[in-house]
Amino acid sequence: MKLIYERSCTGHASSLLPDCDVPVYDLPQNMKREQNAYLPEVSEIELGRHYTELAKQVHGVNDGFYPLGSCTMKYNPRINEEIAALSGFTDIHPLQDESSVQGCLEVLSRTEKALAEITGMDRMTLLPAAGAHGEYTGLLLIRAYHLANHDTKRTKIIVPDSAHGTNPASAVMAGFQVVNIASDANGCVDLESLKAAVGEDTAGLMLTNPNTVGLFDPNIGEITRIVHEAGGLCYYDGANLNAVMGLARPGDMGFDCVHVNLHKTFSTPHGGGGPGSGPVGCKAFLAQFLPGTLVEETENGYVLTKPEHSVGRVRTFYGNFLVVVRALAYILSLGKEGIPEASTNAVLNANYLMHRLKGAYEMAFDTSCMHEFVMCLDGLKKETGVSALDVAKRLLDFGIHPPTMYFPLIVHEALMVEPTETESRETLDEAANIFLRVLEEAKSDAESLHHAPHHAPIGRPDEVGAARKPILRYTPEAV
Repeated sequence: MKLIYERSCTGHASSLLPDCDVPVYDLPQNMKREQNAYLPEVSEIELGRHYTELAKQVHGVNDGFYPLGSCTMKYNPRINEEIAALSGFTDIHPLQDESSVQGCLEVLSRTEKALAEITGMDRMTLLPAAGAHGEYTGLLLIRAYHLANHDTKRTKIIVPDSAHGTNPASAVMAGFQVVNIASDANGCVDLESLKAAVGEDTAGLMLTNPNTVGLFDPNIGEITRIVHEAGGLCYYDGANLNAVMGLARPGDMGFDCVHVNLHKTFSTPHGGGGPGSGPVGCKAFLAQFLPGTLVEETENGYVLTKPEHSVGRVRTFYGNFLVVVRALAYILSLGKEGIPEASTNAVLNANYLMHRLKGAYEMAFDTSCMHEFVMCLDGLKKETGVSALDVAKRLLDFGIHPPTMYFPLIVHEALMVEPTETESRETLDEAANIFLRVLEEAKSDAESLHHAPHHAPIGRPDEVGAARKPILRYTPEAV
């Protein structure tokens, strides 16, 4: 399709803005561009057609099966959007007096209490804007705790080799050194490696449970005990909380702080860089270090307070507020019964699809999974030359968004599949049949899969070239 710049034609325009009803302020000359920005000139109908064409080339959960592992691309109930669009939420200003935004402060307070109950924490900050931002914030709490105890030798954070890539990056940003520990043959934390890694310099452990290969670590209590006995704290990466919410709480597993992805687990739209929200919860002894301000309920209404030894601000004002509104709407809609049911269905769907494919595809770990499972296509590639990438690309021809490719790194030629809780058995059966058909194609016509997809709007682009030499801006000379 054409870029909107390629649709541009001098003189085409559409005037949609009303006449200005306030005095026009003319910027000083030194604040103006030396030349006008190069912007496309299109009519209203051309603009509408351009974005309609773009929409037709995008695959979302409203278009078909979307089993992207670890990202929980679930359905986002429309009612969440309607509530977030209420004028009482959209027409406020963050600098208003507390007395004039009591409803919004109640949203923050009720969301904090709900998330604290779900995670087994005592207090929450809703400031962080994403999961990785939450990781960083949680690590700041751990750092502040050790510094407050004058324990400056604790400089190392232990991270499993199957962790999300943001875990070690966040630890380094927070001023720690990263110590990687191996997974055992079952895909969980190797206890002997953990015991060898902890010591007087251990500040904490970062862990996801269920972990990145979709398994609930049976030794989770022992893991957190080992770290605590060494004087470290335990941080829970909440990326996979949707598998256990309402059923098992990180706080009960021995974790001291946790981040939650509202833009994954609690249904707000996710992708394209935002919007996101990664609230961080902690046990009471860490609450004094929480960033920014917290909402407290008093006899005279809701007020904002600052923790005594706050690590400072990690986000302007009160975080991505409308994402929080959506999450609270989701939590209240599901309620005490619906939240664990969502987790149960996520686990059921993943196990059902895994067992439909087991025996044909090689599973990375031959055991029951939680919300996602990982297939190892290394044997298929050696046998036929068809890679995990080839299979993922071929799925596009059948209206299925590819699962996560080549992650986690501990599994060669990995495909990670997460069906989510919202898919029906009929959809899962259809998806299983397509996966099996693609496998047969790999064995009978491998060359065809090397060139897939065959019917998508875009074929197979030069992904290496796009990553190493991206074209990030348009210039008229490029046409």
